[in-house]
Amino acid sequence: MEVRSVNQSRPKVKKSRALGIALTPKAVKYFEQRPYPPGEHGRGRKQNSDYKVRLLEKQRLRAQYDISERQMVRAYDRARKSGGKTGDALVIELERRLDALVLRSGIARTIYQARQMVVHGHISVNDRKVDKPSFRVRPDDVVKVRERSRGKHPFLVAREGGYAPDGETPRYLEVNLEALAFRLDREPNRKEIPVVCDEQMVIEYYAR
Repeated sequence: MEVRSVNQSRPKVKKSRALGIALTPKAVKYFEQRPYPPGEHGRGRKQNSDYKVRLLEKQRLRAQYDISERQMVRAYDRARKSGGKTGDALVIELERRLDALVLRSGIARTIYQARQMVVHGHISVNDRKVDKPSFRVRPDDVVKVRERSRGKHPFLVAREGGYAPDGETPRYLEVNLEALAFRLDREPNRKEIPVVCDEQMVIEYYAR
């Protein structure tokens, strides 16, 4: 799981540079060295229209959750109907995805690895196997690595804190890495969610 050749990892480095964010830990050093879009004219490129700026923000948010455009539109529609601030509701909606919370908990190193863990049937919610990364976790739901999967190498690394996020674990999660488990204590607040995005521009993109 998450074993990739250098050539296979390059697209995510290029994508990170194009979007202006590091999408994987491996991309961080490349992004720090060359924090401008890829290509011969990367240094000189500018986002010179409102549409391009909004499009970039939408792409940045999509990339951080590794979701399709269809999934993004569905999340936007739910957020729009939430009755609250649509931008905040959109990010909260995406953060409640099972794969996103597996990443935040420190059980996975990247969103791509978190997705694999879920799809391959390694994760349970309230003791029931869930293999859909888009599953929306609710407050008080308990998420665990299934017993039969705990001896696999990625989970041994996770148990030792090898994938633990920099800084504090988000306050909306109660995490027990030794048990390879966590609980969503409450709905996240937008300010607590560690994504890089001006979500208002995303809303403006879809509302145009």
